[in-house]
Amino acid sequence: MQSTLQRLRNLTDCGDMLVVCNEEHRFIVSDQAKSCGIQSVTTLLEPVGRNTAPAAAIAALAKQKSDPVLLVLPADHVIKNTQAFIESVNRATYWAEKGRLVTFGIQPLTPATGYGYIRRGENLSGDDEKQCFTVNAFVEKPDSRRASEYIDSGDYFWNSGMFAFKASRYLEELEKFESELLMSCKKAFEKSEVDSDLHFIRIEEQSFNNCKDISIDYAVMERTQDAVMIPADIGWSDVGSWQGYWDIADKDTQGNILVGDALAYNVRDSLLKSDDKLLVAMGLDNVVVVDTDDVTLVADKSKSENIKEVVNDLKQRQRTETEAHTEIHRPWGSFKGMEQTDYYQVKKLVLKPGAKISLQLHHKRSEHWVVVKGTAKVVRGDEILTLNKDQSTFIPVGTKHQMENIGDEPLEVIEVQTGTYFGEDDIVRFDDIYGRV
Repeated sequence: MQSTLQRLRNLTDCGDMLVVCNEEHRFIVSDQAKSCGIQSVTTLLEPVGRNTAPAAAIAALAKQKSDPVLLVLPADHVIKNTQAFIESVNRATYWAEKGRLVTFGIQPLTPATGYGYIRRGENLSGDDEKQCFTVNAFVEKPDSRRASEYIDSGDYFWNSGMFAFKASRYLEELEKFESELLMSCKKAFEKSEVDSDLHFIRIEEQSFNNCKDISIDYAVMERTQDAVMIPADIGWSDVGSWQGYWDIADKDTQGNILVGDALAYNVRDSLLKSDDKLLVAMGLDNVVVVDTDDVTLVADKSKSENIKEVVNDLKQRQRTETEAHTEIHRPWGSFKGMEQTDYYQVKKLVLKPGAKISLQLHHKRSEHWVVVKGTAKVVRGDEILTLNKDQSTFIPVGTKHQMENIGDEPLEVIEVQTGTYFGEDDIVRFDDIYGRV
Protein backbone atom coordinates (compact mmCIF):
# COMPACT_ATOMS: atom_id res chain seq x y z
CA MET A 1 0.00 0.00 0.00
CA GLN A 2 2.89 2.35 0.78
CA SER A 3 4.32 1.72 -2.69
CA THR A 4 0.93 2.40 -4.29
CA LEU A 5 0.61 5.74 -2.48
CA GLN A 6 4.20 6.77 -3.17
CA ARG A 7 3.88 6.04 -6.90
CA LEU A 8 1.12 8.63 -7.11
CA ARG A 9 3.54 11.33 -5.99
CA ASN A 10 5.21 11.01 -9.40
CA LEU A 11 2.03 12.14 -11.18
CA THR A 12 2.16 15.84 -12.03
CA ASP A 13 -1.59 16.35 -11.72
CA CYS A 14 -2.57 14.01 -8.87
CA GLY A 15 -5.29 15.34 -6.61
CA ASP A 16 -6.57 13.95 -3.33
CA MET A 17 -5.83 10.35 -2.48
CA LEU A 18 -8.85 8.32 -1.37
CA VAL A 19 -8.54 4.92 0.28
CA VAL A 20 -11.59 2.66 0.38
CA CYS A 21 -11.25 -0.07 2.97
CA ASN A 22 -13.08 -1.98 5.65
CA GLU A 23 -13.77 -0.13 8.88
CA GLU A 24 -11.46 -2.53 10.75
CA HIS A 25 -8.49 -1.43 8.61
CA ARG A 26 -8.79 2.32 9.17
CA PHE A 27 -5.91 2.68 11.62
CA ILE A 28 -3.61 0.45 9.59
CA VAL A 29 -4.23 2.72 6.58
CA SER A 30 -3.47 5.84 8.61
CA ASP A 31 -0.29 4.37 10.11
CA GLN A 32 1.00 3.07 6.78
CA ALA A 33 0.37 6.39 5.03
CA LYS A 34 2.26 8.28 7.74
CA SER A 35 5.08 5.73 7.58
CA CYS A 36 5.76 6.74 3.97
CA GLY A 37 5.51 10.49 4.66
CA ILE A 38 1.84 11.11 3.78
CA GLN A 39 0.26 12.79 6.78
CA SER A 40 -3.38 12.50 5.82
CA VAL A 41 -5.36 10.30 3.45
CA THR A 42 -9.14 10.55 3.20
CA THR A 43 -10.41 7.08 4.05
CA LEU A 44 -13.86 5.81 3.05
CA LEU A 45 -14.84 3.10 5.52
CA GLU A 46 -17.02 0.28 4.25
CA PRO A 47 -19.04 -1.51 6.96
CA VAL A 48 -18.78 -4.72 4.91
CA GLY A 49 -16.96 -5.77 1.74
CA ARG A 50 -19.09 -5.62 -1.40
CA ASN A 51 -16.38 -5.94 -4.09
CA THR A 52 -14.97 -3.19 -6.29
CA ALA A 53 -18.05 -1.80 -8.06
CA PRO A 54 -19.65 -0.37 -4.88
CA ALA A 55 -16.24 0.74 -3.59
CA ALA A 56 -15.57 2.73 -6.76
CA ALA A 57 -19.13 4.12 -6.64
CA ILE A 58 -18.58 5.48 -3.13
CA ALA A 59 -15.33 7.13 -4.27
CA ALA A 60 -17.07 8.61 -7.33
CA LEU A 61 -19.88 9.99 -5.17
CA ALA A 62 -17.32 11.55 -2.84
CA LYS A 63 -15.83 13.39 -5.85
CA GLN A 64 -19.03 13.98 -7.81
CA LYS A 65 -18.98 17.79 -7.56
CA SER A 66 -15.46 18.29 -8.91
CA ASP A 67 -15.83 15.32 -11.33
CA PRO A 68 -12.14 14.42 -11.76
CA VAL A 69 -10.69 11.44 -13.57
CA LEU A 70 -10.56 8.67 -10.98
CA LEU A 71 -7.51 6.40 -11.11
CA VAL A 72 -8.61 3.18 -9.40
CA LEU A 73 -5.73 1.12 -8.05
CA PRO A 74 -5.73 -2.03 -5.90
CA ALA A 75 -3.29 -1.66 -3.01
CA ASP A 76 -1.54 -5.02 -3.42
CA HIS A 77 0.14 -4.65 -6.81
CA VAL A 78 3.85 -4.61 -7.57
CA ILE A 79 4.83 -2.21 -10.36
CA LYS A 80 8.55 -2.19 -11.06
CA ASN A 81 8.69 0.42 -13.84
CA THR A 82 7.34 3.62 -12.30
CA GLN A 83 8.10 5.79 -15.35
CA ALA A 84 6.19 3.45 -17.67
CA PHE A 85 3.34 3.47 -15.15
CA ILE A 86 3.23 7.28 -15.23
CA GLU A 87 3.19 7.26 -19.05
CA SER A 88 0.35 4.71 -19.07
CA VAL A 89 -1.65 6.80 -16.59
CA ASN A 90 -1.17 9.91 -18.73
CA ARG A 91 -2.50 8.03 -21.77
CA ALA A 92 -5.41 6.70 -19.77
CA THR A 93 -6.23 10.19 -18.51
CA TYR A 94 -6.35 11.51 -22.08
CA TRP A 95 -8.98 8.92 -23.07
CA ALA A 96 -10.89 9.16 -19.79
CA GLU A 97 -11.27 12.90 -20.33
CA LYS A 98 -12.97 12.01 -23.63
CA GLY A 99 -15.58 9.97 -21.75
CA ARG A 100 -14.02 6.53 -22.15
CA LEU A 101 -13.78 3.99 -19.35
CA VAL A 102 -10.19 2.80 -19.39
CA THR A 103 -8.68 -0.45 -18.20
CA PHE A 104 -4.97 -1.27 -18.19
CA GLY A 105 -3.88 -4.41 -20.07
CA ILE A 106 -0.60 -6.07 -19.12
CA GLN A 107 1.53 -7.69 -21.83
CA PRO A 108 1.52 -11.36 -20.75
CA LEU A 109 4.91 -12.91 -20.07
CA THR A 110 3.73 -16.48 -19.51
CA PRO A 111 0.49 -18.44 -20.12
CA ALA A 112 -0.66 -17.71 -16.57
CA THR A 113 -3.91 -19.31 -15.44
CA GLY A 114 -4.35 -17.09 -12.39
CA TYR A 115 -5.32 -13.91 -14.30
CA GLY A 116 -8.30 -12.86 -16.35
CA TYR A 117 -7.53 -11.71 -19.92
CA ILE A 118 -8.60 -8.86 -22.21
CA ARG A 119 -8.83 -9.34 -25.98
CA ARG A 120 -7.94 -6.13 -27.75
CA GLY A 121 -9.89 -4.74 -30.68
CA GLU A 122 -9.34 -1.72 -32.93
CA ASN A 123 -6.43 0.66 -32.33
CA LEU A 124 -8.06 4.05 -31.79
CA SER A 125 -4.87 6.05 -32.30
CA GLY A 126 -1.77 5.64 -34.41
CA ASP A 127 0.07 7.91 -32.00
CA ASP A 128 2.19 5.77 -29.65
CA GLU A 129 1.85 8.39 -26.90
CA LYS A 130 -1.94 8.00 -27.06
CA GLN A 131 -2.14 4.32 -28.05
CA CYS A 132 -5.44 2.80 -27.03
CA PHE A 133 -7.55 -0.18 -28.13
CA THR A 134 -11.23 -0.97 -28.02
CA VAL A 135 -12.10 -4.04 -25.95
CA ASN A 136 -13.42 -7.04 -27.86
CA ALA A 137 -13.89 -9.25 -24.80
CA PHE A 138 -13.07 -9.82 -21.16
CA VAL A 139 -12.10 -13.44 -20.63
CA GLU A 140 -12.23 -15.47 -17.41
CA LYS A 141 -9.15 -17.21 -16.03
CA PRO A 142 -8.30 -19.89 -18.65
CA ASP A 143 -6.81 -23.37 -18.38
CA SER A 144 -3.16 -23.76 -19.40
CA ARG A 145 -3.93 -24.84 -22.99
CA ARG A 146 -6.17 -21.88 -23.67
CA ALA A 147 -3.76 -19.49 -21.93
CA SER A 148 -1.01 -20.66 -24.32
CA GLU A 149 -3.30 -19.98 -27.29
CA TYR A 150 -3.92 -16.47 -25.98
CA ILE A 151 -0.20 -15.80 -25.72
CA ASP A 152 0.47 -17.10 -29.24
CA SER A 153 -2.24 -14.92 -30.78
CA GLY A 154 -0.72 -11.66 -29.52
CA ASP A 155 -4.20 -10.17 -29.05
CA TYR A 156 -4.66 -10.92 -25.36
CA PHE A 157 -3.49 -9.03 -22.30
CA TRP A 158 -3.67 -9.76 -18.60
CA ASN A 159 -6.49 -7.91 -16.87
CA SER A 160 -4.73 -5.75 -14.26
CA GLY A 161 -7.86 -4.66 -12.38
CA MET A 162 -6.74 -1.00 -12.63
CA PHE A 163 -9.05 1.59 -14.17
CA ALA A 164 -9.37 5.26 -15.08
CA PHE A 165 -12.64 7.10 -15.75
CA LYS A 166 -14.37 10.34 -14.92
CA ALA A 167 -16.47 10.06 -11.79
CA SER A 168 -19.58 11.15 -13.69
CA ARG A 169 -19.11 8.62 -16.50
CA TYR A 170 -18.73 5.73 -14.09
CA LEU A 171 -21.88 6.78 -12.22
CA GLU A 172 -23.76 7.15 -15.52
CA GLU A 173 -22.86 3.63 -16.61
CA LEU A 174 -23.60 2.23 -13.18
CA GLU A 175 -27.04 3.89 -13.33
CA LYS A 176 -27.60 2.19 -16.69
CA PHE A 177 -26.51 -1.33 -15.72
CA GLU A 178 -26.81 -1.56 -11.91
CA SER A 179 -29.27 1.11 -10.84
CA GLU A 180 -30.26 -0.61 -7.58
CA LEU A 181 -26.63 -0.89 -6.55
CA LEU A 182 -26.08 2.80 -7.26
CA MET A 183 -29.19 3.76 -5.32
CA SER A 184 -27.96 1.81 -2.29
CA CYS A 185 -24.55 3.52 -2.54
CA LYS A 186 -26.16 6.95 -2.77
CA LYS A 187 -28.29 6.32 0.32
CA ALA A 188 -25.29 4.98 2.23
CA PHE A 189 -23.12 7.94 1.23
CA GLU A 190 -25.80 10.51 2.08
CA LYS A 191 -26.11 9.03 5.58
CA SER A 192 -22.36 8.68 6.12
CA GLU A 193 -20.57 10.15 9.13
CA VAL A 194 -17.55 12.41 8.61
CA ASP A 195 -14.67 12.63 11.08
CA SER A 196 -12.71 15.62 9.77
CA ASP A 197 -9.98 15.31 12.41
CA LEU A 198 -9.11 11.72 11.52
CA HIS A 199 -10.03 12.04 7.80
CA PHE A 200 -12.53 9.16 8.01
CA ILE A 201 -15.86 8.93 6.20
CA ARG A 202 -17.87 6.11 7.77
CA ILE A 203 -20.38 4.74 5.23
CA GLU A 204 -23.87 4.01 6.62
CA GLU A 205 -24.23 0.28 7.17
CA GLN A 206 -27.81 -0.69 6.42
CA SER A 207 -27.97 0.85 2.93
CA PHE A 208 -24.50 -0.33 1.95
CA ASN A 209 -25.30 -3.89 3.04
CA ASN A 210 -28.00 -3.91 0.34
CA CYS A 211 -25.40 -3.45 -2.41
CA LYS A 212 -24.81 -6.34 -4.78
CA ASP A 213 -21.40 -7.98 -4.35
CA ILE A 214 -19.96 -7.36 -7.83
CA SER A 215 -16.74 -6.19 -9.44
CA ILE A 216 -16.22 -3.17 -11.70
CA ASP A 217 -15.57 -5.58 -14.58
CA TYR A 218 -18.90 -7.38 -14.28
CA ALA A 219 -20.97 -4.35 -13.32
CA VAL A 220 -19.73 -1.92 -15.98
CA MET A 221 -16.65 -2.74 -18.05
CA GLU A 222 -18.03 -5.89 -19.71
CA ARG A 223 -21.33 -4.15 -20.58
CA THR A 224 -20.44 -0.61 -21.58
CA GLN A 225 -19.85 0.43 -25.19
CA ASP A 226 -17.12 2.84 -24.10
CA ALA A 227 -14.55 0.45 -22.57
CA VAL A 228 -11.02 0.84 -23.90
CA MET A 229 -7.66 -0.71 -23.00
CA ILE A 230 -4.27 0.92 -22.56
CA PRO A 231 -1.38 -1.54 -23.05
CA ALA A 232 0.88 -1.17 -20.01
CA ASP A 233 4.35 -2.69 -19.95
CA ILE A 234 5.07 -1.64 -16.37
CA GLY A 235 6.65 -4.66 -14.65
CA TRP A 236 3.33 -5.57 -13.06
CA SER A 237 2.29 -8.36 -10.70
CA ASP A 238 -0.78 -8.50 -8.49
CA VAL A 239 0.99 -10.83 -6.02
CA GLY A 240 -2.27 -12.73 -5.78
CA SER A 241 -0.68 -15.93 -4.50
CA TRP A 242 2.41 -17.21 -2.70
CA GLN A 243 3.64 -18.30 -6.14
CA GLY A 244 3.34 -14.68 -7.24
CA TYR A 245 5.31 -13.57 -4.18
CA TRP A 246 8.01 -16.16 -4.92
CA ASP A 247 8.21 -14.95 -8.54
CA ILE A 248 9.12 -11.35 -7.63
CA ALA A 249 11.21 -11.71 -4.46
CA ASP A 250 14.99 -12.18 -4.22
CA LYS A 251 16.08 -15.81 -3.88
CA ASP A 252 19.17 -17.62 -2.65
CA THR A 253 21.33 -19.90 -4.81
CA GLN A 254 18.88 -22.77 -4.28
CA GLY A 255 15.92 -20.71 -5.45
CA ASN A 256 14.55 -20.34 -1.93
CA ILE A 257 13.06 -17.35 -0.16
CA LEU A 258 13.58 -17.43 3.60
CA VAL A 259 11.69 -14.86 5.67
CA GLY A 260 12.08 -14.64 9.44
CA ASP A 261 13.73 -17.39 11.50
CA ALA A 262 13.71 -20.09 8.81
CA LEU A 263 16.33 -22.70 7.87
CA ALA A 264 16.36 -24.90 4.76
CA TYR A 265 18.23 -28.20 4.33
CA ASN A 266 18.22 -29.76 0.85
CA VAL A 267 15.29 -27.55 -0.12
CA ARG A 268 14.85 -25.95 -3.56
CA ASP A 269 12.58 -23.36 -5.20
CA SER A 270 10.52 -22.88 -2.04
CA LEU A 271 9.20 -20.15 0.23
CA LEU A 272 9.67 -20.48 3.99
CA LYS A 273 8.23 -17.73 6.19
CA SER A 274 8.02 -17.63 9.98
CA ASP A 275 6.67 -14.78 12.07
CA ASP A 276 8.06 -15.61 15.50
CA LYS A 277 9.64 -19.05 15.90
CA LEU A 278 12.21 -21.27 14.24
CA LEU A 279 10.94 -22.95 11.07
CA VAL A 280 12.99 -25.86 9.68
CA ALA A 281 12.35 -27.59 6.33
CA MET A 282 14.23 -30.61 4.95
CA GLY A 283 14.24 -32.41 1.62
CA LEU A 284 11.47 -30.42 -0.08
CA ASP A 285 11.00 -28.86 -3.52
CA ASN A 286 8.50 -26.25 -4.75
CA VAL A 287 6.66 -25.81 -1.46
CA VAL A 288 5.28 -22.91 0.52
CA VAL A 289 5.45 -23.05 4.31
CA VAL A 290 4.09 -19.99 6.11
CA ASP A 291 3.88 -19.99 9.90
CA THR A 292 1.98 -17.15 11.62
CA ASP A 293 0.64 -16.67 15.13
CA ASP A 294 -2.72 -18.20 14.31
CA VAL A 295 -2.29 -20.44 11.24
CA THR A 296 0.39 -22.57 9.57
CA LEU A 297 0.10 -23.17 5.82
CA VAL A 298 1.93 -25.99 4.00
CA ALA A 299 1.26 -26.14 0.26
CA ASP A 300 2.62 -27.14 -3.12
CA LYS A 301 3.78 -23.83 -4.57
CA SER A 302 1.95 -24.46 -7.86
CA LYS A 303 -1.32 -24.98 -5.95
CA SER A 304 -1.08 -21.86 -3.80
CA GLU A 305 -3.75 -20.08 -5.85
CA ASN A 306 -6.28 -22.50 -4.32
CA ILE A 307 -6.04 -20.70 -0.97
CA LYS A 308 -9.38 -18.98 -1.65
CA GLU A 309 -11.12 -22.36 -1.71
CA VAL A 310 -9.54 -23.21 1.64
CA VAL A 311 -10.64 -19.89 3.14
CA ASN A 312 -14.22 -20.43 1.92
CA ASP A 313 -14.22 -23.89 3.50
CA LEU A 314 -12.90 -22.49 6.80
CA LYS A 315 -15.67 -19.88 6.78
CA GLN A 316 -18.28 -22.60 6.31
CA ARG A 317 -16.72 -24.39 9.27
CA GLN A 318 -17.06 -21.08 11.20
CA ARG A 319 -13.39 -21.02 12.09
CA THR A 320 -12.53 -17.85 14.02
CA GLU A 321 -9.20 -17.58 12.19
CA THR A 322 -11.07 -16.19 9.16
CA GLU A 323 -12.54 -13.34 11.22
CA ALA A 324 -9.75 -12.05 13.47
CA HIS A 325 -5.98 -11.94 13.74
CA THR A 326 -3.99 -12.22 16.93
CA GLU A 327 -2.75 -8.64 16.42
CA ILE A 328 -5.48 -5.96 16.36
CA HIS A 329 -4.80 -2.34 15.38
CA ARG A 330 -6.32 0.59 17.23
CA PRO A 331 -5.87 4.38 16.82
CA TRP A 332 -3.52 4.41 19.81
CA GLY A 333 -1.41 1.47 18.59
CA SER A 334 -2.13 -2.25 18.71
CA PHE A 335 -2.68 -5.22 20.95
CA LYS A 336 -1.77 -8.84 20.47
CA GLY A 337 -3.47 -11.81 22.09
CA MET A 338 -0.93 -14.11 23.75
CA GLU A 339 -3.12 -16.59 25.64
CA GLN A 340 -6.78 -17.01 26.56
CA THR A 341 -8.76 -19.42 28.75
CA ASP A 342 -12.25 -19.30 30.22
CA TYR A 343 -11.05 -17.31 33.23
CA TYR A 344 -8.03 -15.23 32.10
CA GLN A 345 -6.56 -13.57 29.03
CA VAL A 346 -3.08 -12.19 28.35
CA LYS A 347 -2.36 -9.41 25.86
CA LYS A 348 0.57 -7.28 24.82
CA LEU A 349 -0.35 -3.61 24.33
CA VAL A 350 1.79 -1.22 22.28
CA LEU A 351 0.94 2.50 22.52
CA LYS A 352 2.45 5.02 20.14
CA PRO A 353 4.19 8.09 21.66
CA GLY A 354 1.54 10.59 22.78
CA ALA A 355 -1.29 8.09 22.36
CA LYS A 356 -3.73 7.02 25.05
CA ILE A 357 -6.58 4.58 25.40
CA SER A 358 -10.03 5.87 26.27
CA LEU A 359 -11.13 6.54 29.85
CA GLN A 360 -13.15 3.38 30.43
CA LEU A 361 -14.31 0.66 32.77
CA HIS A 362 -15.29 -3.01 32.57
CA HIS A 363 -18.13 -4.78 34.34
CA LYS A 364 -16.90 -8.36 33.90
CA ARG A 365 -13.13 -8.30 34.20
CA SER A 366 -10.25 -6.81 36.15
CA GLU A 367 -6.84 -5.99 34.65
CA HIS A 368 -3.21 -6.13 35.71
CA TRP A 369 -0.80 -3.88 33.78
CA VAL A 370 2.96 -4.50 33.76
CA VAL A 371 5.15 -1.98 31.91
CA VAL A 372 7.98 -3.74 30.06
CA LYS A 373 9.15 -0.79 27.95
CA GLY A 374 8.61 2.98 28.09
CA THR A 375 6.76 5.24 30.53
CA ALA A 376 3.00 5.23 31.18
CA LYS A 377 0.68 7.71 32.82
CA VAL A 378 -2.19 5.76 34.34
CA VAL A 379 -5.56 6.94 35.63
CA ARG A 380 -6.95 4.45 38.17
CA GLY A 381 -10.15 5.71 39.76
CA ASP A 382 -9.20 8.98 41.50
CA GLU A 383 -5.46 8.23 41.34
CA ILE A 384 -2.91 9.30 38.71
CA LEU A 385 0.18 7.07 38.52
CA THR A 386 3.43 7.15 36.56
CA LEU A 387 4.75 3.69 35.71
CA ASN A 388 8.20 2.94 34.32
CA LYS A 389 9.71 -0.33 33.15
CA ASP A 390 9.20 -3.20 35.64
CA GLN A 391 6.40 -1.36 37.47
CA SER A 392 2.76 -2.47 37.53
CA THR A 393 -0.75 -1.67 38.73
CA PHE A 394 -4.08 -3.46 39.27
CA ILE A 395 -7.44 -2.25 37.90
CA PRO A 396 -10.37 -3.77 39.83
CA VAL A 397 -13.69 -4.57 38.14
CA GLY A 398 -15.82 -1.43 37.68
CA THR A 399 -12.91 1.03 38.15
CA LYS A 400 -12.45 3.84 35.62
CA HIS A 401 -9.00 3.66 34.08
CA GLN A 402 -6.86 5.06 31.28
CA MET A 403 -3.32 4.64 30.02
CA GLU A 404 -1.20 7.21 28.15
CA ASN A 405 2.27 6.95 26.61
CA ILE A 406 4.12 10.02 27.91
CA GLY A 407 7.49 8.91 26.54
CA ASP A 408 9.27 9.32 23.19
CA GLU A 409 9.31 5.61 22.33
CA PRO A 410 6.57 3.00 21.98
CA LEU A 411 5.07 1.96 25.31
CA GLU A 412 4.83 -1.81 25.76
CA VAL A 413 2.58 -3.26 28.45
CA ILE A 414 1.63 -6.81 29.35
CA GLU A 415 -2.03 -6.92 30.32
CA VAL A 416 -3.47 -9.85 32.29
CA GLN A 417 -7.26 -9.89 32.40
CA THR A 418 -9.16 -12.07 34.88
CA GLY A 419 -12.91 -12.47 34.99
CA THR A 420 -15.89 -14.14 33.37
CA TYR A 421 -16.04 -12.40 29.96
CA PHE A 422 -13.39 -10.78 27.76
CA GLY A 423 -15.30 -9.45 24.74
CA GLU A 424 -14.52 -6.01 23.36
CA ASP A 425 -18.14 -5.02 24.01
CA ASP A 426 -17.44 -5.02 27.78
CA ILE A 427 -16.04 -1.50 27.47
CA VAL A 428 -17.84 1.57 28.79
CA ARG A 429 -16.11 4.69 27.42
CA PHE A 430 -16.34 8.04 29.19
CA ASP A 431 -13.80 10.03 27.18
CA ASP A 432 -11.95 9.21 23.98
CA ILE A 433 -9.75 11.50 21.86
CA TYR A 434 -10.44 9.30 18.80
CA GLY A 435 -14.21 9.85 18.87
CA ARG A 436 -15.21 6.23 19.52
CA VAL A 437 -18.51 5.57 21.28
